Order: sequence, then structure tokens, then C-alpha cells
Amino acid sequence: MSTNASPATGRTPPLQTKLPAVGTTIFTVMSALATETGAVNLGQGFPDFNCDPRLVDDVTQAMQQGLNQYPPMAGVPALREAISRKIEALHGRHYSAADEITVTAGATQAIITAVLAIVRAGDEVIVLEPCYDSYVPNIELAGGVVVRVPLSPGTFRPDFDLIAAAITPRTRAILINSPHNPSATVWSEADMLRLQELLTPTDIFLISDEVYEHMVFDGQTHQSAARFPGLAARAFIVSSFGKTYHVTGWKVGYVAAPAPLTAEFRKVHQFNVFTVNTPVQHALARYMADPTPYLDLPAFYQRKRDLFRAGLERTRFKLLPSEGSYFQCVDISEVSDLGEADFAQWLTREIGVAAIPLSAFYGNGFDQRVVRFCFAKKDETLQAALDRLAKL
Repeated sequence: MSTNASPATGRTPPLQTKLPAVGTTIFTVMSALATETGAVNLGQGFPDFNCDPRLVDDVTQAMQQGLNQYPPMAGVPALREAISRKIEALHGRHYSAADEITVTAGATQAIITAVLAIVRAGDEVIVLEPCYDSYVPNIELAGGVVVRVPLSPGTFRPDFDLIAAAITPRTRAILINSPHNPSATVWSEADMLRLQELLTPTDIFLISDEVYEHMVFDGQTHQSAARFPGLAARAFIVSSFGKTYHVTGWKVGYVAAPAPLTAEFRKVHQFNVFTVNTPVQHALARYMADPTPYLDLPAFYQRKRDLFRAGLERTRFKLLPSEGSYFQCVDISEVSDLGEADFAQWLTREIGVAAIPLSAFYGNGFDQRVVRFCFAKKDETLQAALDRLAKL
């Protein structure tokens, strides 16, 4: 083997990437462009307002009490117990805090850990597009085969005939997300029952991404997989304290799953991150004693949704339904002839508002002339964006 490098200069060996299709995410690109141009950033999905000061005080208190060393691998027991009580109160299913709940470093880590725990080389995993951008790379890193099934264009409802047709003897899992990012649709009880019916005769696992569980509007109820015995028995249910409590940078979430699935999940979790920030866990356990913050969250975000939609009504955008999450999608057909990605760039540079093209959530870049805004912002931020968008 020949080399042009000397020991003094060194040589970096060539690397064959495991993720050849992955580059810089659209969220990073649009946020950077928003910063560069001074645009109002309604692209990336995070709040621009602070969390409850009581929660910060609880973290400070935990640190001052010396709770700064490794917690148990599966999570602080008091927090796991609080999660168990919450799920049972809301969805009527008991998960053992000891054996069926694991605290994770955010929902993204939870999802990849679940995938790595169950997916073997060559296994097929069904994802429903448009989908969050971590799902596909997670499956590929596990050696799995991604099977893309589109949600119905325009409505983004699940097409169970297409899902059923995608199932083969090699199907290992299906990954669902409700409330849905990016479309802001919410699966109904009928949808979940249909999924349960479809999966019951199979050994297919379910990964249910429920990070927006407390952002469901207009009197609807979040239909967690925990509510359906035939789903819960095969499901890894993922949620996020970052989304619920306006602390996305803390990166703390959890997974609820039956004991045999949790045991396998923890094998990977142990060597993936081992465990999660100790004082934050203690603070969250204390804060969860009061359910009011998450019970009030639907009304909190519905008011912001309604404020934002009322402003958008003054534009030529066609508003799609926003049933849950903190996103609002709009059809741009009456505003521009540009494709979604070009329109998002133009909107940021020329109008001063950043959005995300829905095509970024499809493997083939499917363009429906739809972009996504995030309304998890201060009222003044939303108003500033609406003032600029009024030009359209």
C-alpha cells in the first residue's frame, strides 16, 4: 500500500459514509438564512419564549442539593413514577416505572435507540411520508430497509390500503407520528383502531412518536397508542419534555414500552447515552406533581394558532387544517409559481419570514406547493411575521 503522506504530516484514511444521502438539514439551512437576512424565523420548531421560572428554580435547587452525579441508567425513579402516573391518568394504561419506562436524552435519541433495539440487517421498516428527518437515517444506521408509504396528499391522512400493501414477511416495524410533524394532522380513534386491526395478526413492532401529545386542538383527544391494547403490547411510545415544557434545549424525553421491549431498549440505551442529566430529571419529577402545565397546553397553543391563522387569512395563502402540534401549513399556489424550496428561500430573503418546504420531509422531494410555519413563538414575533406576510 502506497501513501503520499509522511509520518510527520499524517494521513486521514478514506471513509465510506454510512449515510450518503445525508447533508445539512433543512432546519439548519433555513435558520442560518434567517439569521443572515434578519428574517423572522418561523422555520425551525422551537419556542422563542421562556419556560416556567418554577422549572428553572427546581433545576437550580436540585444542583444546589448536590444531585449532580450519575442517576440510575433507566432514569431517576421519581421521574419514571411521575411519567407512569401521567400516562395512566390520561390514557388508562399502567406502565411499571421500574420495568417499562426509560428516560432518554430527548425524543430523537429515544427513536434511534428503539430502532437499533429491534431492527436487524435487511429488516423492513415502514415510514409514512412526509416524516421527521431522523427516521430514515436511524433505520439505515441499523441496517434496515426503509419502506416509504405516502400519507394522502392534501389531507395527510393515513391510507391503510397502501400501508397494508407495504407489509411483507420482512416488515419489522412501522413508525407513526401523531400529532404529525410537519402536517399538523392528528390521528383519530378510528385511525388507531384500523392500525390495531392491521397489525394484530402480525409480529410487527410499532414506534409511536407522540412528542406533540399535549398540543391537540378544538376539543380533540390525543389518541395515544397506550389507549389501544393491541398497539400498546407491541409499541415503543415516545414523548418529549422539551416540547411539553418549552425547554427543547434540555433534550429530555422518555419511552414507555412493555417490559420485554423495554429490556431490549435499555440494552442499547445503556451503551448509547447510558443515562440523562440528573438535576433536570429531579426537577421534572418535582414539576410534574402539578398536571396543570400540560393540561393547559392545548389552550395555550390553540390561542397562538388562532392568532396566527387569523393573520394569514389576510394573505393569498390557502390555510391547511392545524389539528395539533405547533405547526401551520399553507398552500402557496396562489402566491407564487416557485417550487417549495425556492419559495422558502425567496420568502426568507425578500419578505423576511423563514418557513420550511414540505418537500424536505420526502425522500423523493415531492413538491405539493406547501410550506410549514411554526407558531410556537411570542405573540410579538408572530405579529412581526404577519405584518411582513401581509404583503402577500
